[in-house]
Amino acid sequence: MDDERQLEEEILASFERGEWRQVRDVRSEIERHAAYAKDALTKDKRVNIRISSRDLEDLQVKAAVEGVGYQTLMSSVLHKYVTGRLVESPSPGKRGAKKRAG
Repeated sequence: MDDERQLEEEILASFERGEWRQVRDVRSEIERHAAYAKDALTKDKRVNIRISSRDLEDLQVKAAVEGVGYQTLMSSVLHKYVTGRLVESPSPGKRGAKKRAG
């Protein structure tokens, strides 16, 4: 079976298991993703960083869940941080990490 056909079958099976949910406000979702696309197209600087393989894998998973590329997600997180819009929330049980004072 070719890859495209297998992917279609996986998507159909996922849908039939009830794993998909309806988007409540389609218009705002379209606007949100249009903003992601616009931001991605207006980047004018390149930055190279080193991060752990584990963090990269976690970013890629979260980006896939959000439906964006991992570099777009990283850029969005950094933008929210520097503009003061990044809100920290505890992640109970996430890798057993303890919050550091500071």
